[in-house]
Amino acid sequence: MKTFLVIGLGRFGTALAEELCALGNEVLAVDLSDERVQAVAEKVTYAAAGDCREAEVLQALGARNVDCAVVATGSDVGVSALITLNLKELGVPRVVSKAHSAIHRKVLERIGADQVVFPEQEMALRLAQNLSNDQILNYIELSGEYSILERRVPAAWRDKTLAQLDIRARFHLTIIAVRRGQEFIISPGGHTELKEGDTLLVLGAVGDIERMETL
Repeated sequence: MKTFLVIGLGRFGTALAEELCALGNEVLAVDLSDERVQAVAEKVTYAAAGDCREAEVLQALGARNVDCAVVATGSDVGVSALITLNLKELGVPRVVSKAHSAIHRKVLERIGADQVVFPEQEMALRLAQNLSNDQILNYIELSGEYSILERRVPAAWRDKTLAQLDIRARFHLTIIAVRRGQEFIISPGGHTELKEGDTLLVLGAVGDIERMETL
């Protein structure tokens, strides 16, 4: 179990706080709005109203004792930057901050955010992948360069082994698992023969995944 501090209870912050708590973590949710705090109070470990631009407020909340803090405030660059800076100066080991633009991201990275996320952009990219190719079942962006893709086995790959397909050499991709009904074949070997109805979990660089998707 980990302890999280979620600052900013808009749609993203609220959904994140509730899901983290549902997964068995301790979650402290904070917002300026008493109404938002009350709305989430019964779904997290602890909820409080406070202005996290003030370092003293973060100290009083025990921010330095959490494993990870998420800055999910609105679009004001100055507010999220100040909160991120306060958290890093308090010694929070991991600070994840929400950004709304490339400039916003650069500011947050410069002041020490350990990870910067674009929730709306990432969801849009995932939706675009799913809508444009009905063979794609899921798409997870690990970073700006690497992703995991879940997709159905291309027709041309059926009844062939991974050794015959030589996917690593052809596409520089790694098949990390094959799902066959309710069964998962983890780290499949070269002898694994792909069948109709199988789905693949593929790890690799975004550009290499895009090349594979021309099949």
